[in-house]
Amino acid sequence: MIRAAVFLLVAVLATPALAGGPKAELWDRWQAHDPASTARVDHSTWGRFLAHYLRIEPRGGNRVDYARVTAADHADLAAYVAEMGTVAVSGLNREEQMAFWINLYNALTVKVVLDHWPVTSIRDIDISPGLFSDGPWGKKLTVVAGEKIALDDIEHRILRPIWQDPRIHYAVNCASIGCPDLAPRPFTGDTVDRMLTVAAETYVNSPRGARIDGDGRLIVSKIYDWFIDDFGGAEAGVLAHLAQYAGPDLKARLAGRTEIDGHAYDWRVNAVR
Repeated sequence: MIRAAVFLLVAVLATPALAGGPKAELWDRWQAHDPASTARVDHSTWGRFLAHYLRIEPRGGNRVDYARVTAADHADLAAYVAEMGTVAVSGLNREEQMAFWINLYNALTVKVVLDHWPVTSIRDIDISPGLFSDGPWGKKLTVVAGEKIALDDIEHRILRPIWQDPRIHYAVNCASIGCPDLAPRPFTGDTVDRMLTVAAETYVNSPRGARIDGDGRLIVSKIYDWFIDDFGGAEAGVLAHLAQYAGPDLKARLAGRTEIDGHAYDWRVNAVR
């Protein structure tokens, strides 16, 4: 009887349909910034890695050629992540800070996949603390300005609560096919706003973001369910957001819709096949 009850508890807690995404909870330590700063962070090492190993897929879903990454380039990526830990983040302006955190998140994600390669899904890298956790997101993977940092910290305690911009979900990449594309170049303070808009438009207009199936049902990414609070808190807000970034064809097909019929997400690793 006890064993059956424990099994049921595990099944319920582990069921994705019943679990929302993490809430945005501000880590106040990272609020400080310098609006007048003209300092720029050097992300060229990350840029070279992307140029060498990111494959742009014509049908969407950029892929990383993890299997071809050399030991030297893996080490360079690790050195870049470590170097970002020495940046005086509080001395940057807001745009440069946002670019910094997005680039660090994406580089750290690629690094953790490489550290455990080969894997079929990032969720198989089960290094996060907690009995019911999976994936690497809760593990403290690096240090910035003396603070131990996890991927969850960057996304849910820094980026989301400070900027409160739903386009952030299109910038941070979780190394999965269902995720918005890993950007082909580093974000910078000068380009971050435009790159966020391009990323939003690209994902929303891809089948991974929103699609109408053969039965006329609207199927959208699970991202819009996990983080519905960032998209207005209800399906109406999600639909309005999709319409904002939809191209002419999708916009026409969304017109008049008042509900979402289903959600989907592909957790397979975003590797070149």
